[in-house]
Amino acid sequence: MYLRFVERLGLADAVTVANAAVGFLAVVAATIDVEVAARLILLAAVADGLDGVVARHRGSTDAGPYLDSLADVASFGVAPAGLVAFLVLDARSFESDPAFVAVGVAAGALFVAMAVARLGMYTAYDSDDRETVGVPTTLAATVLAAAVIAGYTSPALLVAATAAFAVLMGSTITYPDLHAQDALVMGVVQAAVILTPAGHMVTSALPPWIGEGFAFALLFLACGYLLLGPRFYWGDGIRSPPENAADRRA
Repeated sequence: MYLRFVERLGLADAVTVANAAVGFLAVVAATIDVEVAARLILLAAVADGLDGVVARHRGSTDAGPYLDSLADVASFGVAPAGLVAFLVLDARSFESDPAFVAVGVAAGALFVAMAVARLGMYTAYDSDDRETVGVPTTLAATVLAAAVIAGYTSPALLVAATAAFAVLMGSTITYPDLHAQDALVMGVVQAAVILTPAGHMVTSALPPWIGEGFAFALLFLACGYLLLGPRFYWGDGIRSPPENAADRRA
């Protein structure tokens, strides 16, 4: 059987499609082991950065931006929301605490809805800019995944964070794109968090705390960009928010 998209999609598109598959695996893994699910979300984030690198060096197709947003819905919308929902359902039952379970599931549903809306708006209006409006879905998913791996698994905390990220994704806060070197640092730390369990299986030389240590480092970097990026990260030819606002008024 001939698959018509084989000749029409490029290597970068293949990486993007794989990103979506990893997002699905993260949802399945959340029913078994939430840390594995969190690491799969981070693996999807690495793939999301990699497809951009491949596109710049090997070229992209017209389908690329649409595939990227669709994959991001799976990996950074549905997967983290599912992870939080499964943690809520594991800690509380609908019979014993129906209000909390309903709020937790509703927060996840809102997160997915806002991620879809934000990614659609990004594809339509912002994909060619060096800035984006609203908290990036990849950043929100990275913070939630890193928090779980670092041991912050309180359902109430994660539900509150999920609801907050849902609102922030729809906000008018403007984030500049990460510079290439900073994106590389973030990717290396994400990869370290992902690979630490394999390192522990291969050798006992790695200290037992190193996995959580990398997770805390990733959480620190991601939260730093989340909180400080809109105000202090502008540079390298990217205009500051006040200048952008003035230009828009003009």
